[in-house]
Amino acid sequence: MMSVVKSSLSVEQEKKLLSLFGHVRLHLLYKASVQSYMHSAFHNRCDGQGPTVLVAYNKAGFVFGGYISKNYAQTNQAINDDKAFLYSITDQREKPLRVSSTDGQYGFTDGKNGLNVGVLWFLNNNTSTVQIVAGNSYTFEGEEMHGNDLQLTECEVYRVEDCGGLLKTPWREIDWEGYSTKERLMDYIKNYKPEVKSVVQARVLLVGPVGAGKSSFFNSINSVFKGHVTGQANTGSAGTSLTTQFRTYSIKAEQGGKALPLVLCDTMGLEEGPSAGLDIDDVNGILKGHVQDRYQFNPSMSVQTDGVGFCKSPSLKDTIHCVVYVLDACKFTLLSAKMVDKLAAIRKGINKQGVPQLVLLTKVDEACPLVRDDLTNIYLSHYIERMTREVSGCLGVSQSCVLPVKNYSRELELDVHTDILLLTAVVQMLRYSNSYFDDIYQAGDQKSEWLGL
Repeated sequence: MMSVVKSSLSVEQEKKLLSLFGHVRLHLLYKASVQSYMHSAFHNRCDGQGPTVLVAYNKAGFVFGGYISKNYAQTNQAINDDKAFLYSITDQREKPLRVSSTDGQYGFTDGKNGLNVGVLWFLNNNTSTVQIVAGNSYTFEGEEMHGNDLQLTECEVYRVEDCGGLLKTPWREIDWEGYSTKERLMDYIKNYKPEVKSVVQARVLLVGPVGAGKSSFFNSINSVFKGHVTGQANTGSAGTSLTTQFRTYSIKAEQGGKALPLVLCDTMGLEEGPSAGLDIDDVNGILKGHVQDRYQFNPSMSVQTDGVGFCKSPSLKDTIHCVVYVLDACKFTLLSAKMVDKLAAIRKGINKQGVPQLVLLTKVDEACPLVRDDLTNIYLSHYIERMTREVSGCLGVSQSCVLPVKNYSRELELDVHTDILLLTAVVQMLRYSNSYFDDIYQAGDQKSEWLGL
């Protein structure tokens, strides 16, 4: 399952590799130890992906390979690609070795049997041994390129995605003025009151694929209000959902303080299979308030009306007031057609219930190097802006509904800019919840029952 396959590049190796390009990010497409050294597996995952870089590893400690700027298409032709090059990275060298074609034109041979970059032929004969091809299209010393070790311990291919640099003006305005902004946002959340008397806390449902960061988002918000990084909800990167119960999380304004007027509801992650992960019928039961805290999901069947934790007569305070889709910015473009269809079906059902919807785009620092270097670049990043437009078009929501955030994952201390993004997202959730209450108020026939009048 590609969503749990990890890169073998160390942080330092990735930095050196990225130094060969401009503002780009690397998206893992293929890993030989997982998908095999069969060239058919390589082509199935890498053909038609645009610019790619092959990363090979050997026991001598070399990381080497080739970059091509054009598609693999198995044409069996020599392809002119003046941007193609070979490279080599070692711990001993401060900068990577970079070798371009001797004639400045030839790039690679677009065959059916792996990647042939002039002199080095990777995955030929479905083996982990790199073949040396006679010719002088690329000139280098074997000792410098690969330490004369052509037996690979791993081979990966990454799509090289252009981040597009920084825009001259931000595509969305936000006040980054440190702690004053953070305190203002926290005060708004603490003092928020739902616009109906019968509801004390707005209930927000988090929905998204496994590993997108739903539980991490709750932990991050909880951390902001506790004043230190904490982890109450289970998080991780397993191939199947770590959340198997329906959980409702209240957050205290500070240590020992009163609960915030917000409940974040966490569910099983979405999975492709018809009997895996959160089911569409499960979502409908949650929206209507039938599913209570700690209800145990069964992926093979929908919510059971006679199950423990099922509420037969829910009130407005039990229902969901806003739905938030949580999507990984690094993996959104790789969502399968089945997953996109499942999200569309869920969205259609939520639309029928009239519940407002937002999108959290997580891991933006991993998706864009410019944002990783400085989180305040997030609304100047051409790549993140383009990603929010793509998410908007795919899910059928306004771009203003797509909120890029960074969850706390490996940090030990809070960061004020991370907090501002997280708190801004919560403020939007509360505002959208209010629009739901407005609709309920205007419905008239439910006014006396649910408004406490």
